[in-house]
Amino acid sequence: MTNVFSAVSPSRTTCGSLLLELQKIWDEIGEADSERDKMLQQLEQECLDIYRRKVEMTRKYKADLHQSLDSAEIEISGLASALGDNVFFSRGKGTLKQQLSAVKPVLEDLRLKKQGRMKDFLETQLQIAGICTEIAGTGHSMKPADPKVDEHDLTLKRLGELKAQLKELQNEKCLRVQKVNSNISMIHDLSVVMSIDFFKTVNDVHPSLIDSANVQSKSISNDTLARLTGVIHSLKQDKQQRLQKLQGLGHMLIELWNLMDTPIEEQRRWDHITTLISSSVDEVSRQGCLALEVIEQTEVEVERLNVLKAGKLKELVFKRQNELEEIYRGVHMDVDSDAARQILISLIESGNIDLSDLLISLDDQIRKAKEQALSRKEILDKVEKWKCASEEEKWLDEYEKDENRYSAGRGAHKNLKRAEKARTLISKIPSILENLTAKVKAWELEKGIPFLYDKAPLLKTLEEYAVLRQEREEEKRRCREQKRHQEQFAAEQEALYGSRPTVKKPLGQSNSTNTLAGTPTGRRLATPGRPGISSGKERRESRVLNVTPINYVALPKDGSASRG
Repeated sequence: MTNVFSAVSPSRTTCGSLLLELQKIWDEIGEADSERDKMLQQLEQECLDIYRRKVEMTRKYKADLHQSLDSAEIEISGLASALGDNVFFSRGKGTLKQQLSAVKPVLEDLRLKKQGRMKDFLETQLQIAGICTEIAGTGHSMKPADPKVDEHDLTLKRLGELKAQLKELQNEKCLRVQKVNSNISMIHDLSVVMSIDFFKTVNDVHPSLIDSANVQSKSISNDTLARLTGVIHSLKQDKQQRLQKLQGLGHMLIELWNLMDTPIEEQRRWDHITTLISSSVDEVSRQGCLALEVIEQTEVEVERLNVLKAGKLKELVFKRQNELEEIYRGVHMDVDSDAARQILISLIESGNIDLSDLLISLDDQIRKAKEQALSRKEILDKVEKWKCASEEEKWLDEYEKDENRYSAGRGAHKNLKRAEKARTLISKIPSILENLTAKVKAWELEKGIPFLYDKAPLLKTLEEYAVLRQEREEEKRRCREQKRHQEQFAAEQEALYGSRPTVKKPLGQSNSTNTLAGTPTGRRLATPGRPGISSGKERRESRVLNVTPINYVALPKDGSASRG
């Protein structure tokens, strides 16, 4: 036993001294050695148990350190994966505490980074949820719940996607706010024009739309936009109907004014109504111009004028009849004015017909007459052209029979120019007749009735004119042929007798005078505008006249002979 205790190291002097003290006590007591051994074994066992527990505790602490280190590594890996960062760290080769101390800063940094990232995600998702709630239409009735952030995906890529989604929603919200404001502005404009309560109309759509100061509080939901669109559509229809009603009343006012010969000053009182007649819906923007009160006032005025109109309907009926007759006369159509007026007088005096219906019937006849006049216009234009050419043809015949047409009298050059134009126009008469005849036949085939011009069938008139003109042309041709034979006979007589009678000069004219003036007698008497006719030709004509036989009858020259 002594050897056992002597082996105790000096560091354990306290335990050894206690054993020595215990042994002294045993000696004093007289304790048996067996009991002493038993008590020492018990004491040793208790010490072993204490050491064993301490070792177990130390071993557990070591395992806990290993566990903490492994957990830290796992957490770092998880945080790095969630954050999308590439983290490089090493435990080192020191003790476990040294390794754990090396890992802790990295872990704390990642935890702080995760908190900041979670905050960004939460703010972004809150804004997204808020805008989605506003668009859904529940933003003013309940607060959106806090969104759940996915802690396993806190990467910048995911955060960027959420921010891009938020940006799109913000843009959509901005567009919706602009659309809401635009719709409200349009409702205001329509309300002003029609004198409608703007605030009540908008409040019925959504109460938040009235607060013009707080733009962010305005409802931008699909339902609000749809209701605003519906209100605008309804107001536009109402505006269209009111405008059409006022335009109809304006037309009635003008018709009644024309009938009643209303003074201009009185008509100007209703300029705000008559100016709407030619206006489109979008052009009408004056405040209160389409108010119900304005419509009621206009209806009252129209009703008042209608009461006064009854006395002038008779006068209006005859005025319409005159208009109808003028249309018919303007297009050379047959109309029996006396008979038509007698029928109207009989109908009015009998009292069996409503004068308004009679006016409508006359208006319908005027419309049909205008349509018929329009269908005749092209033919009538061609008739006028044909008549003009015919008149020019008659004038040219008379003009060419005048032997003094080439004299240097006053206005001779104007007649020459007119003759040239007349010949050009006359040359077109055959084509004019042909074209006009074709048009008349087509018209008659389409309408199924003959085309009358001043009570006579135009087609028959054209045919008769063509026959007469052909006869005149034949007569002119025979005259030209006879003239040519006469001139040929005169030339033969001149060649046979060879006589050259001298041209008799006018009194008071001498050769010296003609020479000094630089104008020979033959040239001075030549046809104006025809330099090809010389004095020799005039001498030949004089000889022809002198040698004409007694039984020869001279015919006056026509235009073709002079041209020949």
